[in-house]
Amino acid sequence: MAGGEAKTERRTRADALRNRDKLIAVAAVVFADHGVEGSLEEIARRAGVGIGTLYRHFPTREHLVEVVYRRELQNLATAASDLAATRPADQALEEWMHRFVNYIAAKRGMAQSLRILLNSNSELFAEGSGIISGALRQLVDNAAIKGMIRNDVESTDLLHALSSIYSMPDSPEWRERTGRLIRLLMDGLKWGANKSG
Repeated sequence: MAGGEAKTERRTRADALRNRDKLIAVAAVVFADHGVEGSLEEIARRAGVGIGTLYRHFPTREHLVEVVYRRELQNLATAASDLAATRPADQALEEWMHRFVNYIAAKRGMAQSLRILLNSNSELFAEGSGIISGALRQLVDNAAIKGMIRNDVESTDLLHALSSIYSMPDSPEWRERTGRLIRLLMDGLKWGANKSG
């Protein structure tokens, strides 16, 4: 293959990857705001591509939902490591909980399609549960070791409390209410902490 053709092919592949990444990012926002029935045409338009490009990457709506779901999970796992490395342990935990709320928002929007996926791919959800539990455990353990939260906290209990956000009524105040809930959880986690640890 001539040098010019190789460069063109690499550029085409890079463009295709950028388009795919844009579609996934936009779909996460659309699904969070409008549910999984959000218009695929709108997703393509916001990503700056044609509907044909969307279908080339994601032949079905469920395929797009699964990829968005996996991306949200990976973002949570990456965020836990990044926050632990760059923030004080209590701030890292609180910030991660806010990111978990964003994940919950996207998941609520995809609920119907996720139920379909659950019937055909239960491993996906087992994998997701493990990723979330591991990320939260890392942050809770780190904050407890440093004396920034109480040392009798079980990360699984905190995850159950955070997961209750999923059942909160979907209203215009939902985000504000979840922020208050996270502040309340953090106050409870810090109560009785040994700051000298």
